[in-house]
Amino acid sequence: MSALLHPKPVSVADYLEGERLSEVKREFFDGDVHATVGASNRRNQVATNATVALGIRLRGTNCRPFNSDTKVRIEMIDQTRFYYPDAMVVCDRNRGDDQWQDRPVLVVEVLSDSTRRVDLGEKRQAYLTIPTLKALLLVESDVLAATLYRRGPSGGFLREDYAGDGAVVPLPELGIELPLAEVFEGLDA
Repeated sequence: MSALLHPKPVSVADYLEGERLSEVKREFFDGDVHATVGASNRRNQVATNATVALGIRLRGTNCRPFNSDTKVRIEMIDQTRFYYPDAMVVCDRNRGDDQWQDRPVLVVEVLSDSTRRVDLGEKRQAYLTIPTLKALLLVESDVLAATLYRRGPSGGFLREDYAGDGAVVPLPELGIELPLAEVFEGLDA
């Protein structure tokens, strides 16, 4: 009879040290480490366009966009997670030498066939536990459409859907609006 081997959980410190040396981005889920999947040029362009559009609109404010090379740390009651969102906006930033941000106001994930299940499942649930998060924007990569989860007055999140060339995602939490046409600029919708 053979026994299944269960890998020993990785500590947060070991994960962060490994990330400094790794040539591949890896996400951390309560002791388990998983490499992130590569993305298509289209998905990367949507994420880059979103980051640039946010950055232009946030000039002159204390809020800054971060791209997918900066991870977010999520401290939950019983576990810690680190994810690499496609973009995020942070108004109360961590120290410059940290490898992550703790207090995003907006998180953006670009959905694709290879990421949809995790993005809409475990990541969405984890992001919505971040106390500073005001909005989670899930952008489709193949059609001009997005779903926004906005924190409501009771603290829960309300779903809003946007689609089409003329759709504009209002982000009053940041004092800006995000036209979907700019997020998809240069791409065939």
